[in-house]
Amino acid sequence: MNDKVLKTEAEWKQELTPEQFQVLRQKGTERAFTGRFWNHHEPGRYRCAGCGQELSSPRRSSTRVCGWPSFTAPAATNRVATQEDTRHFMRRTEVLCARCWWTPRACVSRRSGSDGLRYCINSAALDFEPENRSPKAENEKPAADAGSTSERDH
Repeated sequence: MNDKVLKTEAEWKQELTPEQFQVLRQKGTERAFTGRFWNHHEPGRYRCAGCGQELSSPRRSSTRVCGWPSFTAPAATNRVATQEDTRHFMRRTEVLCARCWWTPRACVSRRSGSDGLRYCINSAALDFEPENRSPKAENEKPAADAGSTSERDH
């Protein structure tokens, strides 16, 4: 998925929820510790909510350092881009999807990851693909298992 996604703002507004549009297209942010994925522990990959491009390598860590979902390694270096943001009298790094150029506010921490970075992204900018998802598994009804745990158990 390396082809650029080019749409008008009207097309983006029609396809995205109001919150996604505000975060993805207008450089908005959701409050820390409030998004649907901020305390998400399931192993899997994050994808761009705008174009579906895979953004993170398989995620197994559940550590939260900034109040937004995070990952320590992009799926590939050409999947994300960064740019400096000095709005609001702060200096921070924004992370962008290199395919559709959304620009959510991101705090990039130097505490972990192979490159020393942790990418903290607004939940509204992301979709999540659980690990081990396959077309067959999506159509099958899960068997009852007394030993299984749900997301709320984590």
